[in-house]
Amino acid sequence: MTRRLFQLLDDTTEGPRSGRVPGHAVPMTMREQVSLTAGADFWHTHTPPVAGLPAIMLTDGPHGVRKQAATASGYSPQSVPATCFPTASALAATWDVELVEEVGVALGTEARTEGVSVLLGPGANIKRSALCGRNFEYFSEDPFLSSRMAAAWIRGVQGTGVGASLKHFAVNNQEFRRYSVDAVVDARALREIYLATFEHAVIDARPATVMAAYNRVNGTHCAENHWLLTTILREQWGFDGLVVSDWGAVTRRSRCLAAGLDLEMPGYGGRGDDAVLAALEAGELPPAAVARAADAVTRLIERTEPARAAAPGYDAAAHHTLARRAAEAGTVLLKNDGTLPLATSSRIAVVGEFAKQPRYQGAGSSGINPHRLDDAWTDLVERLGTERLTYAPGYRRGSGRTDPALLDEARAVARDADVTVVFAGLPDSYETEGVDRADLSLPAGHDALIAAVAEVCPRVVVVLANGAPVTMPWHDDVAAIVESYLGGQAAGSAISRILTGDAEPGGRLAETFPVHTSDNPVHVWPAGPSVVEYRESIYVGYRYYDTARIDVRYPFGHGLSYTTFAWSELEIADVFDSTADDTEQRFDVSVRITNTGDRPGSEVVQVYVRDVESTVYRPEQELAAFAKVFLAAGESRRITVHVGRRAFSFWDTTIDDWSIESGDFEIRVGASSRDIRESAIVHLESDRSGFDPGPDAYHGSPVFERTAFAEMYGKPLPHNDVDAPGHYTVDTPIADIRHPAATLLTRVLRRKVAAMAPTLDEDDPLSLLAERSLQELPPRMMPMLTQGAVTADATAAFVDICNGHGVRGVRALVTALRRR
Repeated sequence: MTRRLFQLLDDTTEGPRSGRVPGHAVPMTMREQVSLTAGADFWHTHTPPVAGLPAIMLTDGPHGVRKQAATASGYSPQSVPATCFPTASALAATWDVELVEEVGVALGTEARTEGVSVLLGPGANIKRSALCGRNFEYFSEDPFLSSRMAAAWIRGVQGTGVGASLKHFAVNNQEFRRYSVDAVVDARALREIYLATFEHAVIDARPATVMAAYNRVNGTHCAENHWLLTTILREQWGFDGLVVSDWGAVTRRSRCLAAGLDLEMPGYGGRGDDAVLAALEAGELPPAAVARAADAVTRLIERTEPARAAAPGYDAAAHHTLARRAAEAGTVLLKNDGTLPLATSSRIAVVGEFAKQPRYQGAGSSGINPHRLDDAWTDLVERLGTERLTYAPGYRRGSGRTDPALLDEARAVARDADVTVVFAGLPDSYETEGVDRADLSLPAGHDALIAAVAEVCPRVVVVLANGAPVTMPWHDDVAAIVESYLGGQAAGSAISRILTGDAEPGGRLAETFPVHTSDNPVHVWPAGPSVVEYRESIYVGYRYYDTARIDVRYPFGHGLSYTTFAWSELEIADVFDSTADDTEQRFDVSVRITNTGDRPGSEVVQVYVRDVESTVYRPEQELAAFAKVFLAAGESRRITVHVGRRAFSFWDTTIDDWSIESGDFEIRVGASSRDIRESAIVHLESDRSGFDPGPDAYHGSPVFERTAFAEMYGKPLPHNDVDAPGHYTVDTPIADIRHPAATLLTRVLRRKVAAMAPTLDEDDPLSLLAERSLQELPPRMMPMLTQGAVTADATAAFVDICNGHGVRGVRALVTALRRR
């Protein structure tokens, strides 16, 4: 969405550059190397001066290829038609790595067909807060599940020759002030939660690129964070690909290159290269850093050469069918009193505009132009006929608002029905990149509609379309609840098939649904303006709810089926070998699953580990392994998963490494974090002698007050106030700067937004993002907004002027403008 907004605000966006420098051989000159470290335009790299290597295209694509077609003046705002697959929240709910990899193959095939070399995805950020406006684009609140889903997605895409871009690295868990906010996180939470969600995907799937996020982590921007990009990513995890910036995340390219960034995006046709060369000449930037980055770009082009082979084309109908299978597999049956599947003789009222105009994807930079779009109403009519079906809109789709006339119409059709199916959820404006949600509520019109039909119809089925948890004040008054998430272009037919029993709801929750917004302590702690303190540490999602014993609406891993399963015969094989390498040591956990119903179905075996008696603070339990199994009616199968030594470990801050405390551990096998079917105790010995918990000592509570958090963090916490006059930085939102120059700049930007207004409805997510960006845009984003016409030096001079250093700032500004 940021990329789309800035393209609209900027009228100088250039189209793709083509051609290459012929006859050039390596080694490259320093200027040629520097030129490769930034894009040529919004979507393309520069052409390397190496025979046979072209420029390549990167484009958005977590759940579909969003390629903007080139025009004479830039890029079309409309992307080319593509398959819109379910978003990450729905894919994670499948708990099916093979299916996710299959989706990845389809995405890569479509990218190749469109000449795209790198697809910007997947998003592996942790769902720390259910309020994050971009949660639909992320997998889970659990790093083990998230990293396995991300790895499967990457394997699928890269199996076609197209590169993936694992994002947003790292600790990018909110949209509020995302350009500048400082995520303050203790070492254990970093390692066990926020880095772990990327670690396995990097090591196992070897993504071609990793995208550095906008935000800061413990005081340093991700794009210029040497510890993140070099120490962790390259040295400890062995990453050998390219690190690309999120679009506009670069402060000064020279500082970012020194830290480990390879490619600044977007690029501005060579603007900014002179500043990098000046940093080299001044000794501020090692030549080796530039050589590394230029080599990374060249190797990325070579690595994605298969993507530039003859376009394979793709079977759009087959991809649509795959999208429907994925939507069905990620649909979670939360509640059912037997009303579902719908009886063939029932009179059915269908209520809610989402039935005819589906909400099927999130709003933002991942928005896809689908080549086909199913809706549930049309599919239900085809399956059941018009005689048994009636319809009422219930609310206005764009806003979610309703009125007495719409409610009366809905009551009338519901009163005469045996079953009323209400299609509800979150409108586009409620979930969008760039804007966090205010709470977990549905629109008031949706809640009012469900309550109204429940008063007159004995059996109400609620079908939810949303990318993240919602509260359900009507929960006890309805017969069934189906969480369809944002199921992509085939979501409508998938839901129709599930309601009628032609398909199984195969999903299990990859995140906890709380009863109230305030149940998660994250939601009541400050999230800015300059700092967000991760005071919950490792207690994220179910780790908090289960440890604190907080009632939840639906637990992590929950999901019902149209059939039933029996669990039995838990066996744990100790295959640890004290002479073997740690990576070979594991427990093999097996359990027998039997389909005891009369129809086929799927179950998810979830394995959790609990430290029985720990002297360090640990969650009640942590996911350690999982497997999805499909069984015919009456079929029985033994399922075996592997639990490695890492599953029993914690990040030991006294040695800066993973560690195990000697003692007993409980291995739990169940259908959710709160539905444990079998368990057994195993004993492990520590790698260390004379174990001392040190600062990791058991705290007694999963909530850390600020003083305790500061002690755990290990240094004074930074201030969390709006920057004061005289102390503005390039990260201070322009709207926060109290100076005539900033006021003037804000007016100019508002006029640009106003020029867009005739095409934007008040409920359009782009309108919301435009307003939020005006409030949060820091000066360091000006190079992106102006396609490099305003340089980093000019931006620094502007801040200098706003800090009261007028003469010095004006001189610096004039110098910067002369260097362009």
